[in-house]
Amino acid sequence: MGKVAGTEDSTPLKFHIALSPDAYLQLDDVVSTRREIPGRGTVVTSGVVTEVVARHEGAAFGSDVFLIADGILPAKVQEIAEVTTTRVEPECYVPPRPGEVAIRAAGTARDAALYFDRMDARIPAGIGRDGEPIYLNLEFLDGTRGAHVSISGISGVATKTSFALFLLHSLFTSGALGARAVNAKALIFSVKGEDLLFVDQPNARLDETLRAAYAQLGLPARPFSSAGFYAPPLPGDTTGRPHVTGRTSGVTAFWWTLAEFCERELLPYVFADVEDEKNQYTIVVHQVTSRLRREAQTAGSDGAVVIDGTVLRTWAEMVGFICDKVTDDVTRPDWAGPAIGLGTVNAFVRRLRSSQRPLAPLLRGDLNTSTDRPVAHSIDTSQQQVTVVDLHNLPERAQRFVVGVVLAAETDRKEQAGPGGLLCTMVDELNKYAPREGSSPIKDVLLDIAERGRSLGIILIGAQQTASEVERRIVSNSSIKIVGRLDAAEASRPEYGFLPVSQRQRATLARPGTMFVSQPEIPVPLAVEFPFPAWATRLSEVADPTPTGTSAAGQATGSAARPDPFSRLPRPESDPWLGDTDDGAIDEPPY
Repeated sequence: MGKVAGTEDSTPLKFHIALSPDAYLQLDDVVSTRREIPGRGTVVTSGVVTEVVARHEGAAFGSDVFLIADGILPAKVQEIAEVTTTRVEPECYVPPRPGEVAIRAAGTARDAALYFDRMDARIPAGIGRDGEPIYLNLEFLDGTRGAHVSISGISGVATKTSFALFLLHSLFTSGALGARAVNAKALIFSVKGEDLLFVDQPNARLDETLRAAYAQLGLPARPFSSAGFYAPPLPGDTTGRPHVTGRTSGVTAFWWTLAEFCERELLPYVFADVEDEKNQYTIVVHQVTSRLRREAQTAGSDGAVVIDGTVLRTWAEMVGFICDKVTDDVTRPDWAGPAIGLGTVNAFVRRLRSSQRPLAPLLRGDLNTSTDRPVAHSIDTSQQQVTVVDLHNLPERAQRFVVGVVLAAETDRKEQAGPGGLLCTMVDELNKYAPREGSSPIKDVLLDIAERGRSLGIILIGAQQTASEVERRIVSNSSIKIVGRLDAAEASRPEYGFLPVSQRQRATLARPGTMFVSQPEIPVPLAVEFPFPAWATRLSEVADPTPTGTSAAGQATGSAARPDPFSRLPRPESDPWLGDTDDGAIDEPPY
């Protein structure tokens, strides 16, 4: 490509290349140069191009460019590429000497420059700027040497969710997990529409070009073959149908019975809003939680409970019962705790009553779960590889409750089962659940996963618009950091200090599908482009968008178009109405 420049300082960590007239280097190209060291042999210094400049040598003024173009003033165009060192082999940190030949690394030389040759197990992350695959070291993803992924970028432009799904697809299908792929699971919380309810369907835009892009990465171009979908029940519905519209087949409704609520001590997750730690009402929360666990007894088969002789079947009844107990002068010491002031109790009551409407569809004691065909209402990740929990129809407070309860349950399950399997948990809008300031039960669960989840086999994949607003310990515990399109003000924050200056600028104008991936082994983040999803990301992309319906239990049973209830009855050929479609009545709109 050229020679190491002598007009710029060369250091073991950064050097410059003067390009030959017939050569070019672009950002993210991988280059290497050699130097003979007496007594040590050949030292190969490799790096990634982080900046390229072009200028006229011999020009002193801005207007000289016109004289040079007309041939009046002698000058020469020269391009200089800045290279940030990624690897020195052997480790003899000496600067490349000016005049040494620099080449574009390819094949085994490229793999060595980017440490791909040292990755015992690697998963494809996309295509680099040179058209070759870029890999992630599995050991920094599965908990062997590190874990967790942080993905940041502007909503709708950075394609954070799409890249997270591609990463899961690559993890499950690349073969890097080996026999462990059987026990590898993914839990995905969907908060933006019903787009993720179709990941088991092939994309209608899947063509030979897209298949070739996946084949280049060694991945199959297919949707997630093993997927389960959960959605909250319809508000006010007593049959347990899931609250979905686009996809109604194969979606299961989920909720928690009041008996489970009391037994599993879920009341703290009702108060999942981040609060000041100085608030004293949390004492009342824990006191009432313990009281409910001790006093509540199951009433019937629908999940209702009886406490002090009172049967409670709905969340509204439970809220009213608790409020009466903590405000009554006689029962307050037992339910709210001794020496608790009325102001603290009122703060608890206000927050509890505000949860009545958002949590009413999720906390039920009026849905029968012990019928001839038992209704599954719990989120179960063990029956399929990918579990999608749709939350977009829930208010924000209810979303926090679901995320906190489900993550806590999965953490407990992994603690009991041991680290044999792998559970990748994808949480979108992480800054909403684990903000930098304040505390909450959900934030505590996420912090627990970030700090010791890799020892349990739980991998957190967090996506957020602004990493600067996420709890620092969660971001710092993420071994792999990924950045898409960023806002200019956000890109200047210290949380993105791992990006070189040129990549910070590029992140403000990166197009969808382009991500900057940072991993511990490689000092410079790598720009990658990942292929278009092979699975449907919305109803319009489903190859066969035949609408289907749901049963009362939330399971798929048939077509959304109402079938004729008499269509299966025998009809004699002499039927005078056979084939007659006009009965003389006024047409009604179809249902």
